[in-house]
Amino acid sequence: MSFMAAETSEETITRVLSAYEIGLKIHTLRLRKKMGLVDLGKHTGLSASMLSQLENGKLTPTLPTLARICMVFDVGLDYFFADKRKRKLFLVIREGERISFPDRPDNPKPAYFFECLAYSAQEKSLQAYIAEFPKRDVEEVTPHAHDGAEFVHVLDGTLEITFQDEPHLLRAGDSVYFDASEPHTYRGVTPRSVRAIIVTTPPRL
Repeated sequence: MSFMAAETSEETITRVLSAYEIGLKIHTLRLRKKMGLVDLGKHTGLSASMLSQLENGKLTPTLPTLARICMVFDVGLDYFFADKRKRKLFLVIREGERISFPDRPDNPKPAYFFECLAYSAQEKSLQAYIAEFPKRDVEEVTPHAHDGAEFVHVLDGTLEITFQDEPHLLRAGDSVYFDASEPHTYRGVTPRSVRAIIVTTPPRL
């Protein structure tokens, strides 16, 4: 009688986690955000080579590694493991659980910093952020665009939003809703940083 060789702990972990297709889910999230491996590496502190191996299933992610990726893509760890059919969506996100990100990881003087307000909720129909805009000169901000619509509500300070080459000043209590596929910029114009709530929605199909 022959016996199969016993699995090592690493082999068992790899076999069990492979059923969750974590690498494919990371790849899908990255493409959805239109983010390259190098850019994801800058946000997570992981090398592009390691991220490629994770996506291809050649490397098993540790929980700290997966947690970093979750924060960048605005999802919770349960995105990779939960059975969505058994779960009703209700999540509380505490203030201390959020992480602040700059507009771009390589920008030495970011135009804004943002925190995802519901980072662990899966398959959201909208994205909500709280953003801080330091005082910047016009030449220090760069236009950007993304799919869908955007809503901005200013909490403190005065924010300049340029849309279709026309600047608009929003003060505390003011709001704006616009087509985010058009290039736009944000710029804090008061000495103290401006704070605002930003909500984005996916494009209508």
